[in-house]
Amino acid sequence: MRLGKLLAFPILLSLLSLPCTADVLKVVIDDTIQAATAERVARAIDLAAEQKYVAVLVELNTPGGVMGSMQEIMQKIIASPVPVIIYVTPSGSRAASAGFFILESADVAAMAPGTHTGAAHPVGPFGGEIKGPMGDKVLNDASAMLRSIASKRRRNSDVAETAVRESKSFTETEALSQKLIDYVASDEQDLFRQISGKQITRFDDKTASLNLVGQKEVVLEPTLKETILSFLMEPDIAFILLAIGALALYTEFNHPGAVWPGTVGIVFILLAIFALHLLPIRFFAVVLIFASFALFALEAKFSTHGVMAIGGIVTLVLGGLLLIDAPIPEMRVKLWTALAVSIPLGLITVFLMTIALQARRNKVVTGIEGLIGEIGTAQTALAPSGKVFIHGEIWNATASSEVGVGQNVVVEKVDGLQLQVTPTSRAPEKTTA
Repeated sequence: MRLGKLLAFPILLSLLSLPCTADVLKVVIDDTIQAATAERVARAIDLAAEQKYVAVLVELNTPGGVMGSMQEIMQKIIASPVPVIIYVTPSGSRAASAGFFILESADVAAMAPGTHTGAAHPVGPFGGEIKGPMGDKVLNDASAMLRSIASKRRRNSDVAETAVRESKSFTETEALSQKLIDYVASDEQDLFRQISGKQITRFDDKTASLNLVGQKEVVLEPTLKETILSFLMEPDIAFILLAIGALALYTEFNHPGAVWPGTVGIVFILLAIFALHLLPIRFFAVVLIFASFALFALEAKFSTHGVMAIGGIVTLVLGGLLLIDAPIPEMRVKLWTALAVSIPLGLITVFLMTIALQARRNKVVTGIEGLIGEIGTAQTALAPSGKVFIHGEIWNATASSEVGVGQNVVVEKVDGLQLQVTPTSRAPEKTTA
């Protein structure tokens, strides 16, 4: 009897330590599809597999995003050991472009009333058509990928392909009637009731039955890393970081030794590079951004009455607008952001450069070099050498022509401790103690 109790105790502890196997892990995606999104979905699926969650529920609302990140998410969903449910919600939401591909890759695809999906035709920068052989290549590749996924998920691959080739969009009822999705549900519990007891076929052709009614939902919150990454990858933020970093470095170059502008510049530039390497960027746009500062410098140097400054501002705005090579507006730098950054930045840069150039042009007023141009009085005759009195001090001086005692002279050059002077009719400035 005692032995049985001793054996039962560790068994009970091990059972209590097992994670709950009936919970649903929930992820909310309400943004563009990008690297941070792919990382969060991957983390959710890995965590669900590790802790034996019964399913992963992804609430989706997206205008689309980066194709590379979209493919990472699809591959993770397809390979997931835990069933993945994609639910387009709340009403008014959409799963457009890359979101449509992700929706079709799910074990269970569902939409809320008043939502829509589709419009997955590949487009180039600024939403334009990709022309020529490259356009055909991208279109055919996207179509083949979607046909493969949809048919494997037992959905209507022919209709799904029209979203790619003809940019068709579908309401939730159209998507359901044409077998692009599995359910239309007013909320999560309604969806769980409809799924309950029904067999789903996984991507590997195995079947599973989900009974999720009344099960606890655990929301996967973004980590600090994902939050920071998502913030940095906002195109407007990346552009602002790059522009401010360039201005700070520019300030450091014109004021060597200030230290803090250089530090700020390096940090901001590195943050911008980190964000931009995860986004589809045009390197020519980066060249435009840095070229704008060259135009600002030319404006300060040659005083072109604003012509170069305007050119620099225009170049900076264009560089910002062209910086992110994305087909959807949500992933590009906004016009108002480009203008709000470029105009003040241009004016500040020209102002700082003008001050720096004026400081360099001003006559030195301290040290030995500060004596050049000063007026003194000959203490002795200069024929050609003698003594002169300047700023309360007596200096050895050599004159270019004979100078009498008491005659005023102007310093032309300082050669060590010897001054070279010429006679002048100007009187020395009076100094006060």
